[in-house]
Amino acid sequence: MPISSSQPPCAGQISSVQLVLREARRLHRAAVSDTLSEALPVLRRLLATRAVTDRPLPGLFHARGTVQRKHVLRALAREAGYASWEDYRHALPHIDVSHLQQLASVQRGTSVLKLWFSDTSAARRFAAEQGGQAVRVGVQAVVLPAAPPDAAEAGQAPGPTPLSGA
Repeated sequence: MPISSSQPPCAGQISSVQLVLREARRLHRAAVSDTLSEALPVLRRLLATRAVTDRPLPGLFHARGTVQRKHVLRALAREAGYASWEDYRHALPHIDVSHLQQLASVQRGTSVLKLWFSDTSAARRFAAEQGGQAVRVGVQAVVLPAAPPDAAEAGQAPGPTPLSGA
């Protein structure tokens, strides 16, 4: 019996567009949450990227029900260096999914110490001197610890990929 094409892809086959849409859904749910610790970080990102400009943070929190998925998609696009979601959407099929997964884990995970830098050049210099991998996140960068050499042999996920020439 043939497999229907309407079935969702396996975890290994997720596209970059699907990954960003999934992250946008997660962030949108957090933004409209009643919990301050969930909503405020996302609302701050919306304000920082100017995806929402009509209210200050306290006002936006009180009116968080007005935040729409399009605002979150616009913020994600601007954090990635694109002017709009439409531009980012067209570029996504050409972006490596593992890079997007790495960015999502950087922004989400709190169990690993992250060394943040105001620009990518400073992060690259630090990573070259001290070890680790520089990852661009919006206009900033973070240096993550390099995976131990035996991590790949132990079946663990590989560490983040280094920054390209950007």
